[in-house]
Amino acid sequence: MTQTVAPPTLPPTRKLPSSPAPQPRPRRSLVSRYADPLFNVIAVGLLLVAIVAIIYPMYFILIASVSEPSEILNGNVWVVPRGFTLEGYVQILSDAGILRGFANSVLYTVVGTGVSVAVILAAAYALSRKDLYGRTPLMLLFVITMFIDGGLIARYLVVRDLGMLDTMWAVVLPGAVGVWNLIIARAFFENNVPGELRDAAQMDGASDFRFFFSIVLPLSKPLIFLMIMIHLVANWNAFFDALIFLDSEDKYPLQLVLRNVLVQSEVSAAGGTGALDSYAAAQRLGELIKYGMIVISTIPLLIVLPFMQKHFTKGAMLGAVKN
Repeated sequence: MTQTVAPPTLPPTRKLPSSPAPQPRPRRSLVSRYADPLFNVIAVGLLLVAIVAIIYPMYFILIASVSEPSEILNGNVWVVPRGFTLEGYVQILSDAGILRGFANSVLYTVVGTGVSVAVILAAAYALSRKDLYGRTPLMLLFVITMFIDGGLIARYLVVRDLGMLDTMWAVVLPGAVGVWNLIIARAFFENNVPGELRDAAQMDGASDFRFFFSIVLPLSKPLIFLMIMIHLVANWNAFFDALIFLDSEDKYPLQLVLRNVLVQSEVSAAGGTGALDSYAAAQRLGELIKYGMIVISTIPLLIVLPFMQKHFTKGAMLGAVKN
């Protein structure tokens, strides 16, 4: 009896998925098609307007300082100087007090900025520590000074009783600590220096001073350069404290020296009413001096500040804490 062998069954063939038919791209509406380019054009246009509004006044002061004042008053100076003259700069730089005032301003700015930044960073870090006893009442005392001030007379008496009249410290110390800058620095330390980082440093045997100088300050470069920039500009442009507390002209900062030069030129113009020609010449020279003073007092800041701008783009906590 023969046995019939059934043919082997083949596994069912798998059907390859068919690629979907390409769908037609939906047609974009006219608004969506031109919205992005229109937004870019508007944004770039507004930025250009803002740039011109910021830069052109500075450029106008520059060209006005070397132009004839009569051309400026007649509205003929817009893009290029008219009636080119350096008489204003010659008059300013011929004053022996200008260079002395420039050196004094550099000294006051460097010392004042160093003192302010050092005190604010140290105080803000201490106030940011939650284990500081009485930090809330201390912070409240600082904030109260933002709303209550003793006035100019009380400030003068304090400076006099401390023996700082007619000294550099009368210009540097009274306004060394700005409470608003202290609040900014305190918030920065609270948000960017975690407690875990301090705990890890303490486990490695680091003291509070070692932690502050070796870890906190290197991580706070954006804050440090921000404080430096703020106090650099403030100390360079300050003249009121010097006007009140300084008596010796050889200690005047540049801003006060330039103010006195401008006042003297205006007094000379007012005293020349006897002769019309002398009055017009004094008035013309006063206008040239006014524009030249703005340029001379602004150039140092325009040179220094761009070199500090790069530090604001760096992150403060890159690689500081590892999970």
